[in-house]
Amino acid sequence: MTEQKEKWTTFLAITTVLIAVCATLSTFKGGGFSTKSLLNQSKASDQWAFYQAKGIKGYLYELQRDKLQLDLDINKKENLSQTVVDEYTDKINYYTKNIKRYSHEKDSIQAVAKGFEADRDENKKHSEVFGIAVIFLQVSILLSSISALLKRKYIWLLSLAVAAVGIFYFVDGFLLFYLV
Repeated sequence: MTEQKEKWTTFLAITTVLIAVCATLSTFKGGGFSTKSLLNQSKASDQWAFYQAKGIKGYLYELQRDKLQLDLDINKKENLSQTVVDEYTDKINYYTKNIKRYSHEKDSIQAVAKGFEADRDENKKHSEVFGIAVIFLQVSILLSSISALLKRKYIWLLSLAVAAVGIFYFVDGFLLFYLV
């Protein structure tokens, strides 16, 4: 009977070490994905700020174009020379061209920002699942420790069941086949 206890306690020690390794890897990978999520959020925020700047510039060009158009319309009644009308028209066309350019640039900036947000969301999912894995694996290590102290095999078996759930989430952290 003593040999049997020693045998299962040896397995207890080995499984506890393996569970601790999985918990460590889960913590490491979860932290890595969390960091990537934060970096992508920062990049997305930068892109949205750039998008806003382009919007403000475009709006300023619209205001200037509209003011010039209004000035031209008002001054046409005063029989302006063709040279002055052409200068107004050239400036209005210049502002219109830049408004279109800023609008196009905003579209591409928006696409980049949404790409960073999608990456952020994907990394966040991985991080959350690894976090759940860590919880189950730590509870399993706790139960294994209690089992070793009390010399109760059923507590160790319970810790293995909890570890199985943790390992399930650990694997899911990489593959995301089962989302929380």
